[in-house]
Amino acid sequence: MTVTLEHYLVVSALLFCIGLLGVVMRRNLLVIYMSLELMLNAANLALAAFSRFNDSLDGQIMVFFIVTVAAAEVAVGLALIVALYRKRRTAHVEDIASLKL
Repeated sequence: MTVTLEHYLVVSALLFCIGLLGVVMRRNLLVIYMSLELMLNAANLALAAFSRFNDSLDGQIMVFFIVTVAAAEVAVGLALIVALYRKRRTAHVEDIASLKL
């Protein structure tokens, strides 16, 4: 049995749905952040699959740049979550509203 484009897209869609469910259902900032990263990786998987099955490197090059930007985003996002945790001693979403001036 050969792996087709549809197989990759189904896995990508499942990963995206799991990430979306994590963003909608959870209240912890770290879990929401990990779910957002899972959604980003699902999109990367779809891009890489389209690139492979079209015999083009364009999608894989885009994935490379997206992963590079995502690494910087992780550093900034985790720094913000750690700063919130140090200030409020919790990482729940409802505590973000308490930071308003």
